[in-house]
Parts: sequence; structure tokens; C-alpha cells
Amino acid sequence: MSRGPMPGPRGGGRQMYSGAKLDTATAARVLTYLKPYRIRMIFVVICILVSSLASVASSLFMRGLIDDYIAPLLLEASPVYTGLLQAITTMACIFAAGIFSSYFYNRTMAVVAQNILKDVRDQMFEHMQTLPVSYFDQRTHGEVMSHYTNDTDTLRQMISQSLPNLFSSVISMAAVFVSMIHLSIWLTLVTLAFTGLVLIIMKKLAGKSSTYFVKQQESLADINGYIEEMINGLKVVKVFCHEEKAQENFDEKNESLRDSWTRANILANIIMPLMGNLGYVLYVVIAIVGGFMGIAGVPNLSVMGEPTVTLGTIASFLILSRNFINPITQVSQQLNSVIMAMAGASRIFKLLDEPGEEDHGTVTLVNAHKAEDGTLTECKEHTGTWAWKDGEELVEVRGKINLTEVDFGYVDDVMVLHDITVYAEPGQKVALVGATGAGKTTITNLINRFYDIDDGKILYDGIEINRIRKEDLRRSLGVVLQDVNLFTGTVMENIRYGKLDATDEECIAAAKLVNADGFIRMLPKGYNTILEGDGSGLSQGQRQLISIARAAVADPPVMILDEATSSIDTRTESIVQRGMDNLMHGRTVFVIAHRLSTVQNSDVIMVMENGRIIERGDHNRLIEEKGKYYQLYMGAFELE
Repeated sequence: MSRGPMPGPRGGGRQMYSGAKLDTATAARVLTYLKPYRIRMIFVVICILVSSLASVASSLFMRGLIDDYIAPLLLEASPVYTGLLQAITTMACIFAAGIFSSYFYNRTMAVVAQNILKDVRDQMFEHMQTLPVSYFDQRTHGEVMSHYTNDTDTLRQMISQSLPNLFSSVISMAAVFVSMIHLSIWLTLVTLAFTGLVLIIMKKLAGKSSTYFVKQQESLADINGYIEEMINGLKVVKVFCHEEKAQENFDEKNESLRDSWTRANILANIIMPLMGNLGYVLYVVIAIVGGFMGIAGVPNLSVMGEPTVTLGTIASFLILSRNFINPITQVSQQLNSVIMAMAGASRIFKLLDEPGEEDHGTVTLVNAHKAEDGTLTECKEHTGTWAWKDGEELVEVRGKINLTEVDFGYVDDVMVLHDITVYAEPGQKVALVGATGAGKTTITNLINRFYDIDDGKILYDGIEINRIRKEDLRRSLGVVLQDVNLFTGTVMENIRYGKLDATDEECIAAAKLVNADGFIRMLPKGYNTILEGDGSGLSQGQRQLISIARAAVADPPVMILDEATSSIDTRTESIVQRGMDNLMHGRTVFVIAHRLSTVQNSDVIMVMENGRIIERGDHNRLIEEKGKYYQLYMGAFELE
């Protein structure tokens, strides 16, 4: 498709991040997806509370186990273990409650996360259908796909793992802190002083690693887009021996990804063992300070009112100190995942916030019944007669399209069409010829309203097309492009794509009309043959014939053929052309062609150059004028 310059680079949709701060607005928006699952989330919160409290209770229980059961038994000549067994049984029940709670909340969050991802993907795909063509012109397919894969995966990890772990860590820290004060305020102060040092170290490491995690997401989207381009253009790469250069470019992008990924994970992986070792240091400090207080008889200050630090108190406090440092380490680890997920989420929301295709049209396309006196009445069944419904007024669709003094540019101040005036009467075949980049396809894009004009008017049966609803406008236009897009499914389903309620008989009739029926019946399962990989098992000509049949089954009043036969050999073209003539009969047709032989029978031929129409007329008239068309015709039958 020949287009003018497009706005912005292809990667224009990529958002760059300069810092590692948590985007609170994005985080709040992510949390709104949890609202439909509020009952499950309440259950998760309860399970997390039970799990955290069980962990703390087991630590506190250690003091009583040592001071009240184990130590006294050591002094008895004939110890009775009944009380000890009861205490151990109680502790086992507490541990079991914590284990089951952890199991249930992790299982529930996995289900909730997958449901949320489904909701997000549904929203993205639904919104993507409303986006204008210009959005996809400015972005690689791989970059768009990255939203559905990498970005949603970071969300999954955050929702199913990071958020529950963060909440659990915060609850555990709060419960442990209360428990430590309950045992000894002096030892608690020692723990808090050491924790301050840990937080300073963690902040520096986490800040650096989160920056690289964000860059990692951007590099991943970039490399995905490049791989997708190389796969689609593999034949071109091999034909022009571009393998080494392609590999060189890939190596650069891969090295950038490796660099950001390595730096992020090196720092992230350092945090856990570093915090773990610092926890052991705290373990030693608490043991020394607690032992000194116990031996020296230093008065203990606690909520319980214990006068001295006992062996059980020290043992419990050692476990609590570990339980206080570990959640801090987990928070630092999970914050990296959250920040990376926020980077992915912001890219997803950027897609969801892209303004959809505006449509202020009010005129609709309806089936109509035409009486003998010419009056039209709306009806539900397909009659072969279409009408534009403007309020209560019905205007018969005849296929008259006029472009008057149209100017257009893909970007401001760079016009690619200048003063274009075209009059296509009902049933006329209008051909647009010219070199690549002359603006031929741009005209058909404007008729489809893929883009809106900057100046001038486009009328369809006397109605300005911006007053016609886009969906109805496009239903009245049949388009066959040079680049064929077939979808995974049967041949019948691909033809029916042009009209979803078409019967098998209508699809077969359309295939016969364009002379595609013969080769389709020779396929392994005929019309039920499954096409995969964009119909890669078919020749280019066969794929084009199916796309032409797809347009034929829609039975539109206006046809746009954009290089529809350029990929078909001359012999096949003659066969297809007869079917095309049947298809074009009684319709207004716009034909874009490089082969001048395919446009000789056109009613009007427009010769375009640099976005302007420089000649117009039928074949004979243009030959007599001996202008640009004559030169092209006499020099070659195909434009290069």
C-alpha cells in the first residue's frame, strides 16, 4: 500500500521511564480489577492474617515451652511429659492452621489472577478493535503483542504473588513488632536500630535494580517486535543475503536486553542473601545482648512485666528477630516485581487509554424494498436493495462517490494529496494509475474513512461520508487488497468472513463467480480444508482468489480493488478477470493497478503523480493525448 509519511517512529507507543518510583495512580487502577472478586479477597485477607498470626504465635509459644515445660522437667527426677506433649500438640495445631491458610490464599490468588488477566486481555482486544488504522501504522506487531504476553505476565506475578506476599509481610512485621515489645523493649530497640541500617542498604540496592527492571520490559518489547518483523520478512532476508546484518541488529538488541536483565537480577539476587546474612548478624547481636542481660541481671522492660530476661525469652526473641528481618527482605524483593508490573500495567493502560476511532455519523445502512413507483421501505430481510437511512428519510444506495478538492496529509503540514477531484458515477469503473507513492491507496483509505480528510468533501450518494456511520460505510464497500490476509480456519469460513450470515451455497456461488471454485474443490477436503499460517499451503494466486471470493459474498454496491491481481500470473489473471468482470457488473469500482492491461476497459482512468491527478479520461482518449499515460503504455504495460 502506498502511503505518505507517517506520524512518529514505529515505536511511538513505547513509554520511557527515567526513574524507579512506584506509580501510585497505575497501582490504584490495577487494584480496581480486584473489586469483582471482593469476597474472595476478604477470604484471602483472613487466611493471610491467620497465617501471619500462626507464625508469630509459634514464636511466642517457644518462650513458654522452654520456661514452663522443658526447663522444669530438667530439674525433676521422674519427669512427667503429659504437659509437654499437650504443649507440642497445641503448637502442631497452630502450625497446621498456618500451613492450610497459606495453601488456601495462594490457591485463591492464582485463580483470581488468571480471571483478572482474562478481563484485561478481553478489554485490550475489545478496545483494540476500536482503534484507528493509524495506531497500528505507527507500531510494530511485536510491540502490540508484547502487551498480551510480557506485560500481562508481570501483572499475573504481581497479583498472584507480590501483593499477597507484601500484605503478609506487613502483617507479619506488625504482629512480630507487637510480640517483641511484649517480650522485651530493650531487645526491640536493638532490633529496630539494626533494622534501620538494613533499610538504608536495601533502599540503595532496590532503587538501582528497579530502574533496570523497567528498562528490561522496554527492551523485551523492542526485541519481540524485531523478531516478529524478521519472521514475517524471512524470505526477503534470505533473498537479499541480509542474514549477517539481521543477526548484527538482533545482537545489539539482545545485548541491550541482556545488559538490563543482568544488572536488574544481579542487584535483586544480591538483596536476598545479603539480607539473610544481616539477619544472622542480628541473630548473634540479640543472643549476645540478651545473654548479657540475663547473666548480669539487667532489669527487663516488657509489657508482660517479666523482671529479667529468661532463656525462653531469648529463644523466642531470636526467632522473632528473624521473622522481623525476613519480611523486610521479602518486601524489597516484591517491590521490584511490583515496579516491573507497574511498568507493564502502564503500557497496558496506555493502550486502553488510546482514543478510539471517533464516529459522529448518524446515517445508517439498511435493507430496503423498492416498490414499482420507486418508493423505498425499510425491511429486515436482504432484498439486494440498500438504502441510507437519514432520520426517517431513505436514500437508495446507488454507489455514486464524489471527491471534491480533497487535500490530505498523514502529518500536519505535509500534504500527500492535493486538490483531488474524482466523480464516480453508479456502475462506473474508475482506475487509478501511477508510480508507487503517488497517493492511489491513500484515496481508497479516505473513502473507507481509515483517515479523515484535511480539506474538501467526499460525498457518497450525495451524503457527506463523515455523516455516515463508519461501520455502515464500510459494509457498503468491498475491498480486495494486494496483501492477502487469510485466517486460521476452513476455506468456507474464510470466504464467509465477508458476510458472517452467508450460507454455504452463497459462499460457493461467490467462489464460482470469481473462478475460485475449481481449485478449491481440488484441495484435500475442498471447502472444509483447514488453512493455517495465513494460508501458507496455497499459492499467492489461490490466496488472492479466496480473498476476492470473500469480497464477492458480501455483495457490496462499491468495490475497491487495490492491486488485486498483481500477484497472479498472466494466465490466471485472464481467468480471474472474467470473474472480476462478473463481480464488478452493476457496481461502482475503484481499481488500483500497475498492469495497464487491467485498466484499459475502465470508464475513467486517473493518472496520479506526487499526490495530484495529472490526467483523466478513458484509455482511447489518454492515448490520443499522448501524455504521461501514453508514455507509460508505449514504454511498458506495467508500472514499476
